[in-house]
Amino acid sequence: MYLISIYFDENTNKKIEQYIQQIAKSTGNTFMLDHNVPSHITISSFSAVKEEVIISMLEKQAEKLKQDSLQWVSVGMFLPYVIYLMPVLNEYLHTISQEIYDSLVKLDDVEISRFYRPFQWIPHTTVGKKLSKEEMAAAFRVVQNQFGVFDGRVTHIGLAKTNPYKEIVVFELGMDS
Repeated sequence: MYLISIYFDENTNKKIEQYIQQIAKSTGNTFMLDHNVPSHITISSFSAVKEEVIISMLEKQAEKLKQDSLQWVSVGMFLPYVIYLMPVLNEYLHTISQEIYDSLVKLDDVEISRFYRPFQWIPHTTVGKKLSKEEMAAAFRVVQNQFGVFDGRVTHIGLAKTNPYKEIVVFELGMDS
């Protein structure tokens, strides 16, 4: 499987990484740290045959896309194993998701996950993964005690492989004109 994800400015990364570290400390579950999972929002998850075609498509998209702001406003769970921070699905985030989907769907030999199709996607930033029931409860207590709405900036977009996670290419997005 491949992932196309957006990445954030340094201050946003530090904020999100604090949640990841606090959850790991509280639960003893260090999956996110052990696997060096960067702070991100996955825009698309898919299988593909020709990696070089995906890289080319993403590079073209990255040239058109600009940096912009997001606001994380809530905490959520994908039961039974994942806790995440949820951003507002604003126009910027929707546009990136739609443009990546529209580009991928035109390519041969690409199968997009049903969870990353328009109007089926839940944007999220995972802060705890592969948590047991008890670890989920402890992780929720951490974010319940510490979470506050915060803003961040999307600065990069990239392609990675899963199992194990391996970054393939990352492109910096242009600044607003």
